[in-house]
Amino acid sequence: MDQAGKRKALGEFIKTQRTQLPIAELRLGGSARRRTPGLRREEIAQLCDISVTWYTWIEQGRTVSVSAAALARIAEALQLSRAKRAYLFELSGKKDPQMQDALVKEIPDEILAITGSIKTPAYLLDRHWNAVVWNRAAKTLFVGWLDKKNASRNLLEYTYCAPEAAALISDWEQRASRLAAEFRADCGMHLDEPEIAQLVTRLSAASSAFKRAWNLHDVVEKEGGERRFTHPTLGRLAYRQVNLRVTNRPELKLVMLLPLLSI
Repeated sequence: MDQAGKRKALGEFIKTQRTQLPIAELRLGGSARRRTPGLRREEIAQLCDISVTWYTWIEQGRTVSVSAAALARIAEALQLSRAKRAYLFELSGKKDPQMQDALVKEIPDEILAITGSIKTPAYLLDRHWNAVVWNRAAKTLFVGWLDKKNASRNLLEYTYCAPEAAALISDWEQRASRLAAEFRADCGMHLDEPEIAQLVTRLSAASSAFKRAWNLHDVVEKEGGERRFTHPTLGRLAYRQVNLRVTNRPELKLVMLLPLLSI
């Protein structure tokens, strides 16, 4: 979908949600008895503290200057569910300010239980690619990363800066180069965040390989695929990587390594 199509879809989505919102749930002046259901444009504009003209342009897909803050007010006024709010911001191409708060929330108990119950190596990455949860098998596999108490939990920092990573990952040069492109694709909308900017600066200074890969501005989708390792005690290992997004926490990714029968 091109930008014009996204603006049109965004406007139609907002209009549909406005006309479906039960008036009885809102504290608006005047009579709630009217011929058409939902809110009028004037009413939603008042709730969002924006001009009626500008709001009308948004619904008509005529403006590209909608800020994330204005979209957040629209989402709150329309009482959008989590899924609808995520869809709203996806269409707009803007970052949801609410996502900043999601980063500091505790990991749901069910996610902890699922990760711990997986028999093969599995770990959970946040939006900055820090491992926040991992199981026993992952701790055993990733020497120098998940088995060290004071090691950085960032996957990029481990891959590029830990000497154990270069020895463990069989095709280190190829994987390291691709990892930077995957990170750019995964975090493209958030590269201006201080934590990500600081990570890139720190890695560029610490690793010439990362600096070269990052300066290529390459972008590839983070995929699964075959992963090979040479473990210091377990020897040669081969896995098929599977990546899953956590439905109600889209900033989290569950990575699982399924053993291959042959090496």
